[in-house]
Amino acid sequence: MGNLDYRALAVLDAVASHGSFEKAALALGISQSAVSQRIKALEDASGRLLIVRGQPAVPTGLGQRLVSHHRNVKLMEAALDIDLGNPVSMPEIALAVDAASLATWFPLSLQPLLSPPRCQLQVQAAAPELALHLVHEGSVFGCVAASAPAGADQPNGPNVTPLGLMRYVCVATPVFAGHWFGDGFSAEAVALAPAVVSDGELMARYLAGAVQVQGAYPHHTMPLSPAYGECIHGGLAYGLLPLPQVRGALAQDRLVDLAPEQHVDVALAWHAWNLDTPFTRALSEQVVATARRYLLQP
Repeated sequence: MGNLDYRALAVLDAVASHGSFEKAALALGISQSAVSQRIKALEDASGRLLIVRGQPAVPTGLGQRLVSHHRNVKLMEAALDIDLGNPVSMPEIALAVDAASLATWFPLSLQPLLSPPRCQLQVQAAAPELALHLVHEGSVFGCVAASAPAGADQPNGPNVTPLGLMRYVCVATPVFAGHWFGDGFSAEAVALAPAVVSDGELMARYLAGAVQVQGAYPHHTMPLSPAYGECIHGGLAYGLLPLPQVRGALAQDRLVDLAPEQHVDVALAWHAWNLDTPFTRALSEQVVATARRYLLQP
């Protein structure tokens, strides 16, 4: 592409972030026609489509690579400003994190990063497959997701650092457990009792190991969220929750572990690009250190 026009890349980044030419123009304080002209100039220079015009407008594969390049350059420029003693901007760092980590240990990693503020974090909740896709395509700097299968590492891909095991236990209120599982947590009871499920594969693993149930069972499906937790805490269903999230409720007998000897462990890892700036280095170090304090270590 020859010399990159970084003013045009900033416009491309804004369109990708806001999902429309109009919103990008408002955010940048320029006209919508100026946005269109700069995007067209980039596309003419590359000979490739960079933005799929639609609702929302989304970058193509090459467009996303250019957006990621622009964001990485901004991080490195901020690091250089520190070395030169110049006023430092607040660089943006995008992350994707699984819902269970967001609900438990991940917020505990933020205090050293954001007080005083050192960067602007853009954190989104993402299922493992989506989180890994986002980091591999460069949409995010790093993600917390399940460890990739052995042999799945890609050359020139993000670095992968093991964090530990997130343990899930199957819980319900004492009243729910007494009504549906009064004679024990059995295959017969599972065939009748309503469950709430966020990850069907995770619950299938649990039920196969705990009561040798394979196949259909009655359940509601919703993302791991306050609504999911309310189904369990409100006595509407039983389900799997991260152990760090329910330790207090178990200790206070507000919830009961339906099969105390059974659980499902998910190995988590930090997938992040090797971008050596003070911000990204501190972020990776803090995420890894916090996770290893709160997750089970194999």
